[in-house]
Amino acid sequence: MALPTTGVETTVEVIGEHVGVLAKVEYSQVHALANTIMDRYIHTEIDSVYVVFNEFKSVIAQRLVVDQILPIEQIGEDVVRMSEEASEEERLRRAEAAKTAGVSLREQEAPQANAFGTANVDYIYEQAPERLFGALLPKYVTNQIYRAMLESVAAEHAARMTAMDSATNNASDMIERLTLVMNRARQAKITKEIIEIVSGAAAQ
Repeated sequence: MALPTTGVETTVEVIGEHVGVLAKVEYSQVHALANTIMDRYIHTEIDSVYVVFNEFKSVIAQRLVVDQILPIEQIGEDVVRMSEEASEEERLRRAEAAKTAGVSLREQEAPQANAFGTANVDYIYEQAPERLFGALLPKYVTNQIYRAMLESVAAEHAARMTAMDSATNNASDMIERLTLVMNRARQAKITKEIIEIVSGAAAQ
């Protein structure tokens, strides 16, 4: 498959497929996937890694995000290469669905992951920083991928709730319309029968 990027066609090769991985997100599966990605990056088979996912902020605030995982530019900060917000109409639909379901519309506060690393404190390490980073950075990459999957699952549940609420409202409106039509038809039939009875009685 070829994707146009700034006028140049780049061939995209699919090297793996993980079907149903978001049905039940497990850390062990994410860890194995992250190890495969990091091995390919270390052996210079790939020069960068991006993850595309739905970022969940609240029921009405979600966005499509392209996040750079590797190389790591700044620990604790997401390198967002592209993001796409939902339309105003979609946000209103989600807000209405959330009110019906009694779900809070408050956005989640962004985690302060880099506050610890920027504190003005002189730390004493039990091991050399290189060895510590060698053990922590793989876990950091794994957790970034794990977070992206969890965000996508939360966003999917919010979208399902919105869709089901819209379907419920549409079904309720349809029931009301059909009930009104049925009542009118029943009333017309009863009126017709009464007229026929009265007309028959008057003719006699």
